[in-house]
Amino acid sequence: MNTNNIGFIGSGKMASAIIIGLIKTGFAKPEQLIATQAEKEGVEEKSKALGIKIILDNKELVKNSEVIFIAVKPNQVADVLAEINPVVTKEKLIVSIAAGVSTTKLEAGLAENTKVIRVMPNTPALVGEGMSGIFGGKNAKEEDLKYVKNLLSTIGKCIIVDNESQMDIVTAISGSGPAFFYKVINDIARAGESLGMDYEKALLLSIQTAIGSAKMAMNRQVDMETLIANVATKGGCTRVGIDVMENLDTQKIFNTVIKDTTNKAHELGK
Repeated sequence: MNTNNIGFIGSGKMASAIIIGLIKTGFAKPEQLIATQAEKEGVEEKSKALGIKIILDNKELVKNSEVIFIAVKPNQVADVLAEINPVVTKEKLIVSIAAGVSTTKLEAGLAENTKVIRVMPNTPALVGEGMSGIFGGKNAKEEDLKYVKNLLSTIGKCIIVDNESQMDIVTAISGSGPAFFYKVINDIARAGESLGMDYEKALLLSIQTAIGSAKMAMNRQVDMETLIANVATKGGCTRVGIDVMENLDTQKIFNTVIKDTTNKAHELGK
């Protein structure tokens, strides 16, 4: 599949992040991209900011795009599908980043043979460090999934899940995950503050340590347990902290966090 042309119905923060990533990495040229927004006000400003054409007509966008991203709020998806359905042909690929909207719901709003792919991105895409999970509908081909995976890799990393139910787990781990990590980072900083350190200094210590640790984990040559053991040597201060975490059973805590968040994502998708 080539990159002519990629359209975005909706040009909010997530769509803008993807557009910026596509241009920055050279995946697509600005003239190959087009987006819509609902209101006429601000069109020129948005077009200038992103460096692409912004229009108001969703049907016109679909007619002139091979790949169409549905980048609107979940409760707006059905109306958008009904609007564009008359001009969606079987050659086009519909990619939805609307949270909780299943491929079954997407397919139900379009012609029978339409190719659809569901995406769950996350907000770190705004700084080029996103994590996306994708799943293809019954008509999406392997080449379509590979194309979308490569496209989303311009804003971070992307995985193809084995079945659609796992999209709820993606939602819990990476969609909701940033808030969980923010809380851990902040809790550690507040602990430093409680011991007498300036909060902003403690926060910087916590943030940069999280960044460095994440990079080491991403580039690891050993398993995660070994990474932990390499820092938490027997008899050392780190081991004391790990013992506290194990006594409090933080693994059980996060099991519950991810399980309950996954269940909520499933409920919202019904």
